[in-house]
Amino acid sequence: MFQVYEIKKSVFEHNDKDADNLRKELKGKGVFLLNLMSSPGSGKTTTLTQTLKALQKDLRIAVMEADIDSDVDAKTIEETGTRVIQLHTGGMCHLDADMTRQGLDQIGVDETDLVILENVGNLVCPAEFDTGSSKNAMILSVPEGDDKPLKYPLMFSICDIVLINKIDVLPYFDFDMDACRKAVLERNPNAKIFPICAKTGEGMEEWYAWLKDQVNAWQKGSL
Repeated sequence: MFQVYEIKKSVFEHNDKDADNLRKELKGKGVFLLNLMSSPGSGKTTTLTQTLKALQKDLRIAVMEADIDSDVDAKTIEETGTRVIQLHTGGMCHLDADMTRQGLDQIGVDETDLVILENVGNLVCPAEFDTGSSKNAMILSVPEGDDKPLKYPLMFSICDIVLINKIDVLPYFDFDMDACRKAVLERNPNAKIFPICAKTGEGMEEWYAWLKDQVNAWQKGSL
């Protein structure tokens, strides 16, 4: 048990150093990297697609789609006219800082304001590895239930913003918005929580404004 613990600790320490170095490099180039996480089926790609359509006139954006296999999401993003690459993780359920750097080298960050990394879909592994992102965001959909912050506390504790998606179906699910907010804030008092519906656009303007403000603050050195 002792040896296993030391190996795991070493892996995380090495990754954290790589992540910090990557973050500094991106800061120097004025490139904001958003790590977007969620479980499968939360509406991550739909939210991202709508975000790209809303912000592509204001920001120079590139997207990295991470999946264990397939290029379905990358093809969807490509239809928005956004520069995109697909990252295959070779069976791994997360991206670390080195994988992220490889993706950035492939897509290129010159003349880019914002890079969005759509991480592999699950609420466990992606939360454990720092990708070198400027900020972390995650999406929780109403059908998943309001208890997810209790079951997956690390994910909610590391995210700067939580988007609660699919609020259009609230009448059909036993989802307590107040209880969910409380559970998130108990684990992360500084988290921003925006209820949204990516499909109808409800609540999305607040998310767009937050993201633009974060990119601007990052480039001005005030973040």
